[in-house]
Amino acid sequence: MLQLDWPLVLLLLPLPLVLYFFFPAKPIAQDAALKVPFLDDFKLSQSIDFHSKKTPWVKYLSLLGWCLMVLAASRPQWLGEPISINISGRDLMMAVDLSDSMRVEDFEINGNFVDRLTATKVAMNEFINNRKGDRLGLILFGTQAYLQTPMTFDIRTVNRLLQESAIGLAGESTAIGDAIGLALKRLMASQNSESEKTSQVLILITDGANTAGAVSPMKAAQLAAEKDLKIYTIGIGADQMTRNTWFGEQTINPSTQLDEKTLRGIADVTGGRYFRAHDTEEMIKIYDLLDKLEPVEQDEEKFRPNSALFHWPLSLALCLGFIICVRRI
Repeated sequence: MLQLDWPLVLLLLPLPLVLYFFFPAKPIAQDAALKVPFLDDFKLSQSIDFHSKKTPWVKYLSLLGWCLMVLAASRPQWLGEPISINISGRDLMMAVDLSDSMRVEDFEINGNFVDRLTATKVAMNEFINNRKGDRLGLILFGTQAYLQTPMTFDIRTVNRLLQESAIGLAGESTAIGDAIGLALKRLMASQNSESEKTSQVLILITDGANTAGAVSPMKAAQLAAEKDLKIYTIGIGADQMTRNTWFGEQTINPSTQLDEKTLRGIADVTGGRYFRAHDTEEMIKIYDLLDKLEPVEQDEEKFRPNSALFHWPLSLALCLGFIICVRRI
């Protein structure tokens, strides 16, 4: 169906008639400013006389052009058929650690060892793409916590910005408490009304301990629990890793900095769960479990796609104006 966004603009349609009848043009003085003996030698170009019967079509074209411009200004749009949107009522904020420790290459993908951030991107790719109906947000944190994307249904953009993230982008340290505080702030701001029932969840991925920030992780978790924000924490990093040294093969633990006690405490306080990912397969299984979080049912919403049509009457009005100008010349 056709719809006008600003229908009140159509009240301007009779404006030329109002000016024509109530504010008539003053007659042009016929007295010559220069007396010449042979007046026929001076052929002056005549302007269009809208009262003349010789050019009635110019008057009609002018009125038609005015009507088309007013119609274009009213912003006509074509509304398509309603499209149903499944809304799950679940808000998922993801906080990803970009500290320097994420450079450790202790995850294996297709037989090649990659750093922890690369493994996180691979595991989260399918998880994000399956979030149709959920609102997603992304926080990247290191020494500071930054909001990369606010809560949105545009999961493609969220995934792209995650894939473009880089280690050290937010600093070399780890501010877990600040990341939780920022997530809580943005999730609270995303609530449209108190009556809107949504399940709010924070998924926190890190490989270390809190070494920066103004807020302690447990204090931030307590504030989150008061606001019914459920936090699922994921500790990543292998327990054992063999590397070649000058003295032969040496087995090390690359996850000595992982503070599992704090991560488990954050999850317990907020009613979430703590997961431990030692390799890529475990990380993918964790996201499969998170995929089964029970959403809050909401009424179905409908969306009607629209296409702007103002350029058609505007283009036609410009063409008529061009024809009138050529006629005057």
